[in-house]
Amino acid sequence: MIENRNVNIITDADGKKLVLINDIRFKGKRQIDWDNVKRYLEGYVGDYYEIEENAERIYIGNELPEEYTESESRKSLMGANAKAKANAATAIPELIQIASNPAYEENRKEKHNKNARYGWYRYDVRFALPVYDENVLVRYNIFHARLLINHAENGKKYLYDILAVKKETSKP
Repeated sequence: MIENRNVNIITDADGKKLVLINDIRFKGKRQIDWDNVKRYLEGYVGDYYEIEENAERIYIGNELPEEYTESESRKSLMGANAKAKANAATAIPELIQIASNPAYEENRKEKHNKNARYGWYRYDVRFALPVYDENVLVRYNIFHARLLINHAENGKKYLYDILAVKKETSKP
């Protein structure tokens, strides 16, 4: 477990949970140091966290740091969405805790026959990152993402990646 994180779970005005991340460790939109993100994620390996909705245990395996930082989906992220994914790494326990709306999919790739023998699960999560103007907090940007969890041959479920990170548009 990584200590000293400034992360909270809150409920928004619509009654939905989201993770408030005030611990901005990976700054800058243009050049995220993904090697630093990878090293940070390695601090979670061996831990597990429970999804509050169904008490399902989700483990953090040694595949997460590499997949999280080197996947095709990560490489396609730009700007604020890339920064959001990098900083979501600081809130892995809380994101797992608030995961909701599970969707199951069978494994279709032979290369995943061991680590996803019993298929894949995708869960919705939301998180918020602060926006500052000259060191003054002006608002939070809210992002939606999907946790990708594999159900491995050993019967355990592992966080594999966070996909589809996208900033929510504001409501009038």
